Amino acid sequence: MQLIKLKTKINSTLEICFDLSRSIDLHEISTAHTNEKAVDGVTTGLINLNEFVTWQAKHFGITQKLTSQITAYNRPFHFRDEQIKGAFKYIVHDHYFETKNGCIIMNDVFSFQSPFGFLGGVADKIVLKKYLTKLLVKRNAVIKEFAETNKWKELLIK
Repeated sequence: MQLIKLKTKINSTLEICFDLSRSIDLHEISTAHTNEKAVDGVTTGLINLNEFVTWQAKHFGITQKLTSQITAYNRPFHFRDEQIKGAFKYIVHDHYFETKNGCIIMNDVFSFQSPFGFLGGVADKIVLKKYLTKLLVKRNAVIKEFAETNKWKELLIK
């Protein structure tokens, strides 16, 4: 198992940060470089408890699908998405939000494990942890950008 922990400071509100983090549309914006698209389940708007989304994207030159479901939800403080179908043995991503010194602190706790035993573990450590960390950092930068400007209104006010 590999663990990625990220902390992002955002000048916005808990509700805006929480909702942007579960926005299918923002996720697609932040992963445009992998041509990631929601192809089944919730494919636009905000995903909620017990709902699922299937993502299709190109990683390492291979088109893949991954389905995740929201398995825990306490707006605006925490939600969890878990892989229910895909290439990994498992993925669990907890999103935590708190107010500290007038700012929002967004904490990501992302754990994953590849299949294939020892070889999968080696791939996790050498390649995938760095690759997935980079994806999450980019995603968080987009969340921060939208939350700290009026761009959030494009996604959250319809």
